[in-house]
Amino acid sequence: MPRAEAPHGRRLFDCAACGALHLDPALRLSPELEHAHYLHHQNSPADAGYRHFLNRLAIPLVERLAPGASGLDYGSGPGPTLSVMLREQGFRMKEYDPFFAPDVAPLNDRYDFITCTEVVEHFHAPAEEFKRLVAMLRPGGILAVMTEVLREEQPLEQWRYLRDPTHVVFYRPKCFSWIAAHHRLQLEMPRPNVALLRRPQGPESPLSPMTVTP
Repeated sequence: MPRAEAPHGRRLFDCAACGALHLDPALRLSPELEHAHYLHHQNSPADAGYRHFLNRLAIPLVERLAPGASGLDYGSGPGPTLSVMLREQGFRMKEYDPFFAPDVAPLNDRYDFITCTEVVEHFHAPAEEFKRLVAMLRPGGILAVMTEVLREEQPLEQWRYLRDPTHVVFYRPKCFSWIAAHHRLQLEMPRPNVALLRRPQGPESPLSPMTVTP
C-alpha cells in the first residue's frame, strides 16, 4: 500500500484498490482515549442545528423507504439523534454503538435500512465492517452513509477532517463506487458526502448474517 502525503504529522497509506486513505495503525488512539474523545461530543435530539445536519442524509433516505420500515442506527454515539428523528416518522429503529450501546443483539437481525452518519471514518477494519453491514440488509435494503468525502481539489493539509484523532480512514468518491461493485450494491449519491447503497431486490443472495456474540 503506497504511502500518501502526511500533513499534521499523520502518516497515511493509499489503498490502490479502493482509493481510501488509511491512518498508520501505530497512530490510532487507544480504546480508552477514543472513548474519552467521544464524550466531548454534544449531540442531542434537542439540538435543532444537529437535526438539520442529519437531515442531509435523513431526507433523501426517507424518500426511498416504505412506511414502517425497520432500521439500525450503526454507531449511534453518546446522544442518539438520527434514530429518534426516524422513529418520529414512524420507522422502527434499533441502535448499536461499540462504546455507548454495545449490546450486540441488534447485529444479528436483518433490516430494511442501516444508517452510518459520521461513523465510517472511525472504522479500524473497514472491509470487515462493510461486509457485516451488507450482510444485515434485507433484499432491497439501503445502507445510508454520511462522511466527509475527500475531493481531488481539496488539499490534504487544509482538510479539517484529517485533524480529528479518532478519524482513521478517509474516503474519496471512487471508494463508494468500489464498495458498491465489490458488494453488488446499487449506488446513489443524492447529496454531497451522502452515499446510499442499496442491496438488489430478488431472492436471497449467498450473503448471510454474520452472527455476533458478546
